[in-house]
Amino acid sequence: MERFLTTETLIIELLLIVSLVAIAVRRLRIPYTVALVLVGLLVTTQQPIDLRLTPELILALLVPPLVFEASFHINLRDLRLNLPGILLLAVPGVMITTLIVGGIAGLLTPLSWPMAFVFGALISATDPVAVVALFRVLGAPKRLALMVEGESLFNDGTAIVVYNLVVAAAVTGAFHPIAGVLDFLRVSAGGLAVGFVLGWLIAQLIARIDDYLIETTLTTVLAFGSYLIAERLHFSGVLAVVAAGLVNGNLGPQGMSPATRIVLFNFWEYVAFLANSLVFLLIGLQVNIPSLAASWQPVLWAILAVLVARMIVTYGLGWLGNQVTEPIPWRWLHVLNWGGLRGAIALALALSLPEALGAERDLVRVMAFGVVLFTLVVQSMTMKPLLRWLGIAVRDPLQIEYEMRHARMLAFRAAALHLDRMQREGFLSEHAWEVLRPELLARVDRLALDVRALQGAHPELAAKELDTARRELLRAQRSALHGLQRDGAISEEVFENLVAEIDAGLDTGLDGYKAPAPLAGKEQAEA
Repeated sequence: MERFLTTETLIIELLLIVSLVAIAVRRLRIPYTVALVLVGLLVTTQQPIDLRLTPELILALLVPPLVFEASFHINLRDLRLNLPGILLLAVPGVMITTLIVGGIAGLLTPLSWPMAFVFGALISATDPVAVVALFRVLGAPKRLALMVEGESLFNDGTAIVVYNLVVAAAVTGAFHPIAGVLDFLRVSAGGLAVGFVLGWLIAQLIARIDDYLIETTLTTVLAFGSYLIAERLHFSGVLAVVAAGLVNGNLGPQGMSPATRIVLFNFWEYVAFLANSLVFLLIGLQVNIPSLAASWQPVLWAILAVLVARMIVTYGLGWLGNQVTEPIPWRWLHVLNWGGLRGAIALALALSLPEALGAERDLVRVMAFGVVLFTLVVQSMTMKPLLRWLGIAVRDPLQIEYEMRHARMLAFRAAALHLDRMQREGFLSEHAWEVLRPELLARVDRLALDVRALQGAHPELAAKELDTARRELLRAQRSALHGLQRDGAISEEVFENLVAEIDAGLDTGLDGYKAPAPLAGKEQAEA
């Protein structure tokens, strides 16, 4: 009982630290994740915490919600258009990184060659959480954010598979290339298959239920269940979660009510915030400063190796990808290169090194922590100046002003509706309602005039809002068709034809959507 209370107290303390840091960074100009790592370092230097951070805790408890939430919000159509470039960085990129980092570490550090390549494998996965959060704040191009996030989603699974193969070779002392490649394909394909099947099944189940509590619970079961089932079948659990999130995120919301979608998105936003916060705080708590200082030379070589490998992979494979798919601007490649941060996956894999690898495990862990710390602090802190210098992600002041005016108008309109509801339900007297309502409506009218004036002066703002509204209307049509098909009002063939028309409209905008020509004569009579 006492141990349970101690653990519970520690969890509460960590959550309190997370909350205080989140409040503090609103006033400070540093990324939230970086602040958590620095606070973790400060806490562990002042008062070391006896926290047994197992790899199972990170991989099975914290990674699935992070991966699921990220993949859940990725549009499959956008992903499909950029998939060649993403996979090029995520699959060959991981393998090349493993070889380059392993080669440099084997030459310049005390590590043996097998352990050098183990280090190369575990440090090859990127963690762009801090970068993606910065993208959202600064308004980076949507495609660039998709490239960074998509690469991370797929290279996490790839890195874990490669890591397991390299560790097995280091323990046994034998490596069979053909068998290794076949095993890689089996584990990766199996994980993706498990995720796709489970994601589709849960989406079909959600489409037949109208209860936000049950639907939210089902997505939670999917996030953790896909990981566990894939791992039990000896497939990639991370890739299973990626596939499950992609499929469910694109199919599930179509059968949901608007209220359910709001609850579901808010729930996963909170879960991802909590998991992400704990991961980065735990990274700071696990870093041993004296060990880092004692092994500063291998750590520096490790950082150099990772930077060199990332440059070769980004620019080399980026140039190759530009020859076969939609070109990626060279300015974006600079961002992809410097945005290759390391985080939770590298930490978990470093902690999961088996005892059979011997004393070199400790040096590998120290080098991994050093690289993670460098990328999270140095690279993350310099990403914003880099983006501004390249002119990639600079929020338009005009757009900011428009959003502020529009948001104020919507807020006062919501207040007016709430006031009406309070009066209607008897919580407010007629007198108070008659006094307050005209004031609110007057504010709404003034703000509406401000918004229209801004739209009149800058027609592009009105055009953008109109396009967003049109796309939302098409999505509403799609959701209605799902309901009709689910209730048996229309056949599967009719459903697929109509959805194809709507999808075409989403690709081109409502202006490009052409309704089918009306049936004439005999055809109309037959219909």
